[in-house]
Amino acid sequence: MELIKRIKTYSKLVMMSHTLFSLPFALLAMLIAAKGLPSFWKILWIAVALFGARNGANAQNRLIDRHIDKKNERTKNREIPAGKVSVKETVFLIVFFYALFVLAAFMLNTLCLILSPVAILLFSLYSYTKRYTYLCHYILGFICAGAPVGAWIAITGTIALTPFLIAAAVMFWVAGFDIIYALSDIEHDKKEGLYSIPSRFGYQKASLISSASHFLMVCFLISVTFFTELGWLYLSGIGICVILLVIEHILVLPSSESKMKFVSYTINQYISAVVLLFAVFDIFLI
Repeated sequence: MELIKRIKTYSKLVMMSHTLFSLPFALLAMLIAAKGLPSFWKILWIAVALFGARNGANAQNRLIDRHIDKKNERTKNREIPAGKVSVKETVFLIVFFYALFVLAAFMLNTLCLILSPVAILLFSLYSYTKRYTYLCHYILGFICAGAPVGAWIAITGTIALTPFLIAAAVMFWVAGFDIIYALSDIEHDKKEGLYSIPSRFGYQKASLISSASHFLMVCFLISVTFFTELGWLYLSGIGICVILLVIEHILVLPSSESKMKFVSYTINQYISAVVLLFAVFDIFLI
C-alpha cells in the first residue's frame, strides 16, 4: 500500500495525467509519416520516449521552481514545497525518466539518439525562462512542439515540412492555454518579479494574445491538409476543436482557480484527442 501511495504522489508531482497533451499530436505525426499504422515496436518506443521526456521535464521544472511554488498560495501545496517528495527523490525521478527517454531514442534510430541530448537541454532551459522573458509561454510551446517532430523522425529517420506544421500548431496551442493559466498568477508574478504575458500586458491584452495564438494553431492544423492526404473528416475534427476553443475563451475567469484549471487543462485534453480521433477516421476509413 505504501508503494502505491508513493507512486500516486510521484504521479501528481510530474502531472502524469497531462501526458495526453503532447501524445495525440505525436501520434498524428506518426500515423502520417507511416501512412498508416507502424509496427508495434515503433509505437511502443515512441510512447516510451514521450512518457520519459514529458515526465522528466515536469519533474525538473517542479524541482527548479520549488522555491517559487512555496511563495505562491496556489502552488504552495505541491509535492516538493509541501514536503511530500524530497529533492533527492525528485532528482532520482528526473534521471530515471530522462534515461528512459534516451533508451527509447536509441531503440528508434540513430537520428533520434543524436537529438535526444538537445531535447533534454531544451527541457532544462525552459524552467528558467519565466525569470527572464514574458515569452516563456511560447518557449514552452516550442519545446512541446518537439513531440510531433520527434515522432516523425522516429518513423522516417528524416526531417520534412509536415511535422513542423503540426509542431507550429502545438506551439501556438500550448502557448495560448498557458497564457490563460497564467492569468491566475498576475499579482503573484508581479510581486515576485516573474515574467509572463498576463503580468506584462494585463488580463484583456493577454486574453487577446491567447486568442490570436489559438487562431494560428487552427491555421497550421488546416495547412497540414495541403501536404498530406487528410481530408474532410480531419477538417471536421478541427471544426469541433474551434468550437471547444471558443468555449475555452468564453469561460476564462481569472478569479476562479477551479474554472481556470478546467479551461486550461480539461478542455485542451479534449482538443488534442479530437484532432487525433478524426485524423484516425480520415486515415483508416477513407
